[in-house]
Amino acid sequence: MDRLDWTSIATQLDAEGYALLPGLLDAGRARNLARRITTADGDLSSPLEAWHKELHRHLPVIANRWNELLGRDERYSVDRMREQCHPNRLVEGDHIPLHQREEERVFPLQIVALLSEPGQDFRGGEFVMTERRPRMQSRPMVLPLKLGDAAIITTAERPFKGFGGYYRVNLKHAISRVLGGERIGLELSFHDAL
Repeated sequence: MDRLDWTSIATQLDAEGYALLPGLLDAGRARNLARRITTADGDLSSPLEAWHKELHRHLPVIANRWNELLGRDERYSVDRMREQCHPNRLVEGDHIPLHQREEERVFPLQIVALLSEPGQDFRGGEFVMTERRPRMQSRPMVLPLKLGDAAIITTAERPFKGFGGYYRVNLKHAISRVLGGERIGLELSFHDAL
């Protein structure tokens, strides 16, 4: 986490609605997290603790800038941010349909990570995003995640600079059907604990 270039990450998020973080976890750590997910008593809090400080320091800055660009008064505070970990374990035939978090006051960014190796542990199961801009066709995106890779993605809406200024674009994400094997990943979402 301490080697991440947050200026570049913010630029990628502004341009695409996501920022890839290749090799955020080495293979051993990724597989250790995957083992915890597949056991009934798997606690993910300690392995993810290292992410806590860095994410809480940088993500609210980006989220607050986005809210300002979109004319929203709400501001996020580092002190009040809490995360929720949502592991996912998909086997042949499983998928996660396009979705987004739609609660009121949703934090606009979340983390996704892949804890198994495409082509080796599973086939299919691509991480897919769609972006819908006003009066335009939806734009599909496939994030090329590998074992240990993560991405910061837009939870629902983000600002996009058009000719007349900034406007909202809507993003959803999904995981395509797993064609074989077992795909293990996680999503880390945030909320304001006010």
